[in-house]
Amino acid sequence: MSKEVKDVQKLENQQQLKWVGKSVKRIDGPAKVTGEQKYKTDFNYPNMVWGKVLRARYPFAKIKGIDTSKAEAHPDAVCVLTHKDIPGFNGFGIVTPDQPVLCEDVVRCTGDAVALVAAESLEAAEEAINLIEVDYEPLEPVTDAEAAMIQGAPQLHPDGNIHSHVTIVNGDIDKGFEEADFIFENTFYSPRQMHAFIETEGGWGKLEEDGSLTIQCPAQYGHRDKLQIARALALNPERIHVYSSPNGGGFGGKDEITVQIYLALLAQNTDGRPVKIHLSREESVIAGIKRHPFKVTVKTGAKKDGTLIANKVRAVADTGAYASLGGAVTALAIEHASGPYKIPNVDMEGFCVYTNNGIAGAFRGFGVNQVCVGIETHIDMLAEKTGLDPIEIRKKNAYLQGDRSSLGHVVSSSVGTIETLMEAEECDLWVNRELYKSQVSEPWKKRGVAAATSFHGVGMGIGTPDYGAATIELLKDGRFKVGVAIEEIGTGNGTVYAQVAAECLRCEVDNIAVIQGDTKETLDSGTISASRSTYTGGRAIATAAPNMITLLTEAAAEILNVSKSEIELADNKLIVAGDESQSVNYKQIYEKLYEQHRSMRVEGHFYLPREKKELKNSGGAPHHLYGYMTHVVMVEVDTLTGETDVLHVVAIPDVGKVLNPQGLEGQSEGGAVMGIGYTLYEDILIEEGYHKTKNFTDYIIPTIRETPIIETIPVESNEKSGPFGAKGIAEVVMIPIIPAIMAAIHDATGARINHLPATPERIYKAIQETKKQTLVSR
Repeated sequence: MSKEVKDVQKLENQQQLKWVGKSVKRIDGPAKVTGEQKYKTDFNYPNMVWGKVLRARYPFAKIKGIDTSKAEAHPDAVCVLTHKDIPGFNGFGIVTPDQPVLCEDVVRCTGDAVALVAAESLEAAEEAINLIEVDYEPLEPVTDAEAAMIQGAPQLHPDGNIHSHVTIVNGDIDKGFEEADFIFENTFYSPRQMHAFIETEGGWGKLEEDGSLTIQCPAQYGHRDKLQIARALALNPERIHVYSSPNGGGFGGKDEITVQIYLALLAQNTDGRPVKIHLSREESVIAGIKRHPFKVTVKTGAKKDGTLIANKVRAVADTGAYASLGGAVTALAIEHASGPYKIPNVDMEGFCVYTNNGIAGAFRGFGVNQVCVGIETHIDMLAEKTGLDPIEIRKKNAYLQGDRSSLGHVVSSSVGTIETLMEAEECDLWVNRELYKSQVSEPWKKRGVAAATSFHGVGMGIGTPDYGAATIELLKDGRFKVGVAIEEIGTGNGTVYAQVAAECLRCEVDNIAVIQGDTKETLDSGTISASRSTYTGGRAIATAAPNMITLLTEAAAEILNVSKSEIELADNKLIVAGDESQSVNYKQIYEKLYEQHRSMRVEGHFYLPREKKELKNSGGAPHHLYGYMTHVVMVEVDTLTGETDVLHVVAIPDVGKVLNPQGLEGQSEGGAVMGIGYTLYEDILIEEGYHKTKNFTDYIIPTIRETPIIETIPVESNEKSGPFGAKGIAEVVMIPIIPAIMAAIHDATGARINHLPATPERIYKAIQETKKQTLVSR
């Protein structure tokens, strides 16, 4: 089919849809750009008190005693709490609840909470918290993940230091390497990245007059937070109301419990006064979770014609003091370590290991960022060795829908990898790369252009509950209230939900009111993570919409005195088939239903599709749905200093159906900038368990000055199970840019960087090592 015919068909499809596929302006945009949007930590209430958390003094120590008497004597202290004041289970954690709410006998990192204070002012709370005396017996911290795995290392948890071990084996790895013409082996190191959201962890807690608890706290799964709060306070979850949206940024950093349980405990001890906690940036750096640092050794075998035939991977992840989502991060990393390719022989294993280095957990990309560099770097090395085109090698090895992946399972969902590579091949930056590389800004600078491809699972995978739910309610004014629990964390998913609802109900987007992140108003629909927000929320709404249409149809038939079969849905009304003169609008239907005391609220539920069989010891692989992505990148390297600028990025995502092009561009651009930061600048430095990086003063993130030209060229490989064919995209948009930048640096300088971030010092040193040493005779 010619490109022209495809474009015509694409246009026709767009004309059939009024809202889906259009760049509808964000419904929360005006409030956010004007600063009118109030986040949970922006609020202040009358008669409020301030909460403060006492953190551990040492990264690893026994607690021999806690004396709170001086803090309790502070004139402005309202209450002081320790582990003794926890009425329920003293622990939390999404998968493994191994993190104490308040430590009792041991601290395992400097982010550990030991005590809580509520006081009349923030200053008083800080004074009181410093009056608490803790008698510690310091222990030797465990700070190296591989050393922690050795027999005889200090044990941080009763079951040892290895939290999880996952493996995926397919084919015969030894035979694969025997048949290989080329074998490449390298070890890659990745940094501890900070989420750097604008709104640090914080929120409100209040004990209501009826004894219920209200918690206002930006989070990524309010319904799950409610259960963890209930468990710690020994309460009925139905007596807890969590507001978790809007959210001043998440990226995975608010998927785990942050301060919700502290707020609840203090609220129960402040005589009904609302209590506020808002972490400073310094406290957020120390106590908040970070991206897992990985050490990944990859060995890849290939034939002369570019066929990949073997890939062996060993990854070690430092999860810090507690599990959080470390096991799942490691499992997803191994699932994706061979890329979106059909490699017949793989042997991959991952270890998630406890140390005293803070806490690591969910972060955009969820482990794939750390492992994608191996296979992508080796494909580029293969291209250099054989003289083959690097994009052609990727096209040759990429699996299609219906093919068997490197994991050994048949991929039955939509796959757009080849299409993303074809777009990369035809984009201006790639076609004219030699011209652009020659246009350096200074004689001592060099430019490089490279491409990389990756993918990312959509949804939770096998073995984890994964479902969607939404409500639609007809309002008095004829508008619709759509309830989806999945929070708004900056992605604009609420706008997409309004688009899907308006499309399904044949009304204006302005007639949709979206409620998110409210456990009283919405049904549990899972977390905003795993690139599942658009797919899950959109499909849940599309599932609920027919139920609302049935309700509307029944009422319209009664009003118009015709049979239900004669009623049709039209724009903003229902009509008698073929006769628009006989119609009834949504406001009239509300009045009819109200008169009959009938419910005007419907629900929609579904389970996300998953594979039938889990790969043994894989930790949840394979996923049923994946998003795919190719990046083409141009960098310029200063060979005198090693400083590197990313000048141009072409981002080519396979998103299934694009529901909102403007929203997709925002995700694409944000992901690219975050990937640039991860590759070139960002790293939380921890030495002997203590944070050396404590604020943005010594943590470099990209600004508008480091933001390159970013083109987004979406590929639509419609997913039949998704809402209007859509899939998820939020995480994959920051993944292949990482190896693409690394390869572009090599293209510019001949130096390969295997240790991220690729700082000027590391790049300069690598450039010097590429220079041939010559002997000079006297």
